[in-house]
Amino acid sequence: MTTLFDKIWHAHRVAQDPAGDDLLYIDRHLVHEVSSPQAFAALAEAGRSIRSPARHIAVQDHNVPTTDDRTIRIANAVSAAQIDTLRRHARDFGVRLLDLDDSRQGIVHVVAPEQGYVLPGATVVCGDSHTATLGALGALACGVGTSEVEHVMSTQTLWMRRPRTLGIEITGRLAPGVYAKDVALAVIRTIGTGGGVGHAIEYHGDTVESLSVEARLTLCNMTIEAGARFGLVAPDATTIAYLRDRVQGAARMHFDRAAAAWATLRTDDPADYDRRVVLDASAIAPMVTWGTTPADSAPLGGRVGGDAGSDDADEQARVDAALAYMGLQAGQPLASVPIDVAFIGSCTNARIEDLRAAAQVVRGRRVASGVRGLVVPGSTTVKRAAEAEGLDRVFRDAGFEWRESGCSMCIGMNGDALAPGQRCASTSNRNFENRQGPGGRTHLMSPASVAASAVLGRLAAAAEVPA
Repeated sequence: MTTLFDKIWHAHRVAQDPAGDDLLYIDRHLVHEVSSPQAFAALAEAGRSIRSPARHIAVQDHNVPTTDDRTIRIANAVSAAQIDTLRRHARDFGVRLLDLDDSRQGIVHVVAPEQGYVLPGATVVCGDSHTATLGALGALACGVGTSEVEHVMSTQTLWMRRPRTLGIEITGRLAPGVYAKDVALAVIRTIGTGGGVGHAIEYHGDTVESLSVEARLTLCNMTIEAGARFGLVAPDATTIAYLRDRVQGAARMHFDRAAAAWATLRTDDPADYDRRVVLDASAIAPMVTWGTTPADSAPLGGRVGGDAGSDDADEQARVDAALAYMGLQAGQPLASVPIDVAFIGSCTNARIEDLRAAAQVVRGRRVASGVRGLVVPGSTTVKRAAEAEGLDRVFRDAGFEWRESGCSMCIGMNGDALAPGQRCASTSNRNFENRQGPGGRTHLMSPASVAASAVLGRLAAAAEVPA
């Protein structure tokens, strides 16, 4: 008896060293323009090639402007240089590149599943911490550092220490207006930003089984914010239906046979996890963060600070500093907090399902006076699908900006950023100080809640928008 994580880990173990580290074979490596230059340069300097170029896919996303003239000019010299460098390296090393003019371009963690690059049972790495997103398809996926990127390129393997396993069981029916983002914030609030350190998290239970693949991607995306490098959901009929028309190569030619193998990738018994946590989905409300870590959250009907009071002097000092940065007072109603910007995008919540949820809230309404709204699809594929459904017109009519795909304001390094002191309702994954721009203040929410906040001009849940 063993866990899903262990089954995949052991199937990919090539060797073990005396210290107990395992050498794992890596099936897929995803590359973007920020994480790869040093690794490519080191290979070139050493005169080495990439061992298996077909297993590496390069994407332009972090530094990419989201304006419609980006294929003509990129104003930021650093961004332009990094984008050009990835083009050159991809060409020189024979790596497939989804460039700015590619119909599949987008955020790496959105593109990879929608293009069928990630399969159940696979090992996947990328020089980005939110690679855990891809575990939603039943893969072992994690972020790696620059030296590890070079190692994977050279050898198609990686030395790793096996983590412990943490099973998070989520049971019960989600209330209307509660989404995977709310579940993720509730998990992090429960176990803390360090609760998953040294563990791989598998999400399971009837709530998780009821989620779409897109919602599972959101849940696994936030795993790193709980301190764990890996987040997984066991593949099931929902996974297989999602993959059927997306997979490529041998998996497409022998899909039914592959699907039968994927169905065996399950944890044998919940008792096999090293640790277990159980959450009641029916108790989860629409959530919002009030501080400067994703664990600083509360229901939207609650108050700033939630139950964050602590007898620990260091923790209380941290909370006080977070509230000072955020310009908030402990105990004030969250519904009293005004916003300046509403951002719908990022690898957490920029898929078609997310845009539909937000559009449903803003349809026939207008963004509040003084609020800037941005919608940035997670990929060109998502953008075209949304436009085919008329969602772009819904957002534009409501006063939102409809942008090209990219990481955008999640990372604040591509021309989309908050001004100092601006407050943003955001579907992204991190509310750290200065994350969305120097002095910017970020409140993490679901797409529907961000849409409601844009309409009402303050932090709000979708249910608060008048019918």
